[in-house]
Amino acid sequence: MSSSGSSRKSRIAYNKPPLTLTDQVQRLKSRNLTVTDENRAEFYLGRLNYYRFAAYCLPFEADHERFRDGAKFDDVLELYIFDRELRLLLLDALERLEVSLRTQLAYHLSHNHSTAHPHLKAELFADPIVYDRSLNRLARDVRRSKEEFIQHLTRRYDDLMPPIWAVVELMTMGQLSKWFSNIRQRKDRQAISRIYGLDEKVMTSFCEHLSLVRNHAAHHARLWNRRLTKTFSLPLRANNDLLHSLYPLPDNDRQGRKLYNTFVLLNDLMNTICDDNHWQPRLKKLINQHQIDVRSMGFPDDWQQRPLWQ
Repeated sequence: MSSSGSSRKSRIAYNKPPLTLTDQVQRLKSRNLTVTDENRAEFYLGRLNYYRFAAYCLPFEADHERFRDGAKFDDVLELYIFDRELRLLLLDALERLEVSLRTQLAYHLSHNHSTAHPHLKAELFADPIVYDRSLNRLARDVRRSKEEFIQHLTRRYDDLMPPIWAVVELMTMGQLSKWFSNIRQRKDRQAISRIYGLDEKVMTSFCEHLSLVRNHAAHHARLWNRRLTKTFSLPLRANNDLLHSLYPLPDNDRQGRKLYNTFVLLNDLMNTICDDNHWQPRLKKLINQHQIDVRSMGFPDDWQQRPLWQ
């Protein structure tokens, strides 16, 4: 018998019955979770989903069957609310970076190669397969776009596609990352990356990393204690505040796969992109407001003493 057949035979059917909201609350109470207002608990479980709520219970559990003494429903809910607000704050920073990167990609490629359509020049890009996929996706998005400026350009001009400074507005962070990383000439990638004070290898790596993080945030997935599957290359040369604020750990270190370094580099980029960086104090306020143990996000004990957080 094959190993897959043996594995299937050893598994059992899932036959646990669905629980009513009242039963869900009683289940939590039976596991030693303090619930002071059962109606309120039922209200939130009816909107959050018990299975989703359970992921935020983990820090309060003594083991899988029982909560630690003194653990409260409201403590778990507070952590959930923090994570939700954290996702929104992260998406705010990613929106600013995405818009900025669109601008720089369009500006430098069009000026460096003296054309409004560098995206139609296959010779400017390294991997022809990635280029074809990216171009086909972009062409599809142009055809489907309801944006008035895209429709105006496609009606008025006899080109295969609108100019780069228009079509970049249709690119997601994931698409931008693919276009940017596939630029053939290092000097082009470097010209864009220097705007942000980074080497092109770091910028390329970070954009790929952010595509994953953004997908988690945009699909309402848990961020607070997530161990990310894709890290990014830490800069070896950058401004001192950035270098002294990062937490240099090997990629296989569990803490190194948490959010701390993502926040550090985003914070540094916000200093470049924004006239007045309000993102950093908003993150600190959010952490303090909900009294979060930031070690679960990979924060070092001395993080508030590091330059970018002061």
